[in-house]
Amino acid sequence: MRYIIIGAGAIGGTIGGRLHQSGHDVVLIARGAHYEALRTTGLRLVTPDVDETVKVPVSDGPVDGDVLILATKSQDTLAALDPWPRDLPVVCAQNGVANERMALRRFEHVYGMCVYLPALHLEPGLVAAYGTPLSGALYVGRYPQGVDDLSETIAADLSKSAFAAQAVAEVMPWKYGKLLSNLGNAVEALCGRAPGINELSGQARAEGAAVLAAAGLAHQGGEQVATGDIEGIERGGGSSWQSLAKGSGSIEADYLNGEITLLGRLHGVPTPVNEVLQREGVRAARERRQPGSMTVRQLSSLIAERSSAVSR
Repeated sequence: MRYIIIGAGAIGGTIGGRLHQSGHDVVLIARGAHYEALRTTGLRLVTPDVDETVKVPVSDGPVDGDVLILATKSQDTLAALDPWPRDLPVVCAQNGVANERMALRRFEHVYGMCVYLPALHLEPGLVAAYGTPLSGALYVGRYPQGVDDLSETIAADLSKSAFAAQAVAEVMPWKYGKLLSNLGNAVEALCGRAPGINELSGQARAEGAAVLAAAGLAHQGGEQVATGDIEGIERGGGSSWQSLAKGSGSIEADYLNGEITLLGRLHGVPTPVNEVLQREGVRAARERRQPGSMTVRQLSSLIAERSSAVSR
């Protein structure tokens, strides 16, 4: 089976690189300087145990394949899928819970993948994956539910490629659980790792849990991934932190904190914390601010102001 990895960044690069290392047929889809680096030099995949450059086939547009693994940010989902044949199965290996529904509008066979995979991609051609001895924990299943031969095959292939992977009949509760854990991403992106960020992240998650309860949406936590240091490559932050660090101009906040904001409005639950994180995260990306551009006090003040307004 030939895996087409759309978005060869931190997540896609690690998944594609690991599948290639274990002997699977893989093509990475990338663009710009990252594509040129992959084409000319190869993918340098660095882990706490190994630093290896692998020559994974790469393309900047559609190629023949059997299954698409979509690993872009959520805001890029529709544009990334647009050029591909609609009869191919799509696996959404992404944060957030909106991608599968977007994909299902265009593709008949859609799968969700809940991803716990600590990795970093800031430099063209380089992906650092900090999980050890396994690179991550991955849960895959049909959307909206079910396990079939393809999901079992994907899970088996990943399990042989340095991942803890399993096919699950109800994948979305896993993805809602990951959504809750990602609600602090905007805090880290805005404030860096300053003292006090854990409290703000906890407020966002508590608000998110209340919203999911009101909406009747189950959520389930995933396996913790052990991590190690990589000499010469500082760990950095999560996906939203990396978006600001790269100056990409966009961020996932609309599909993380914004998902809680949306559900809160649908079910009559105030969400001032996530509203502010969504708004300020998007603003920071649009203005191309670097991570840590806001103090915890500034962010807390904005949240308090919004909380006061919604309680009137």
